[in-house]
Amino acid sequence: MQVDLRGRVAIVTGAARGIGAATARRLAACGASVLVADIDAAGGPACAARIRAAGGSAAFLAADVATEDGIREMVAEAVTRWQRLDILVSNAHFEVHGSVEELTAADWDASYAVLVRAAFLGAKYAIPHLRAAGGGSLIHIASVLGRQATERYATYTSAKAAIPQLSRQLALDYGRDGIRVNTITPGTIDTDPAREASPDRESEAARLHPLRRTGVPEDIANAICFLVSDLASFITGADLVIDGGMSIPWYSVPVQQARRP
Repeated sequence: MQVDLRGRVAIVTGAARGIGAATARRLAACGASVLVADIDAAGGPACAARIRAAGGSAAFLAADVATEDGIREMVAEAVTRWQRLDILVSNAHFEVHGSVEELTAADWDASYAVLVRAAFLGAKYAIPHLRAAGGGSLIHIASVLGRQATERYATYTSAKAAIPQLSRQLALDYGRDGIRVNTITPGTIDTDPAREASPDRESEAARLHPLRRTGVPEDIANAICFLVSDLASFITGADLVIDGGMSIPWYSVPVQQARRP
């Protein structure tokens, strides 16, 4: 079945590169008009230009999702430009490494402003327009690291753990309006532009995945494109893990086997 998003309008945050850029391109390829939102004044316009060069509809906005004004203006720009809003993909990223002793309160607040607060505010300002359009879809990007701790990563792991619960809450509160809210939980995704669509199958990291490769941004973009489409019309409050099997408990695949070429 073909995903058809013609006539729909999407915003993708953090869309200058990596998962965000791949998602913006994929949504546009399926017919959506896409607002590329990012603080990257070089990568963002380049992503939008690439979409237009391929025949799609896209515009760039320098949007700082760490601020409420930035999110409000981002939503207003999409609605003003295309007269509606159907899809918001909250993908923007910011983090500070460190243990709680090493981090400052400002580090914590800055990380949470982008990783969690932006998803809340994005929903707050997008939902009235999704409702006016007869329904729509919110996608939040979490991480497998939100399901397990890793050393000196207090802000990121805890923030990503909050995202699926926020999605479930929104799915419950706004399902009656035809608004679906889902989480994507990626594993290891290689965002190196030089390997944009070519999975790493040779490294030790690749061998630690049951599928014997790392992910690429298109693996996430394809899933998002499905989830925001009518093909997924009965899916809401879900948390889709896309990690090549990496989060299967380590004892199910002996370490010696995983490390074997």
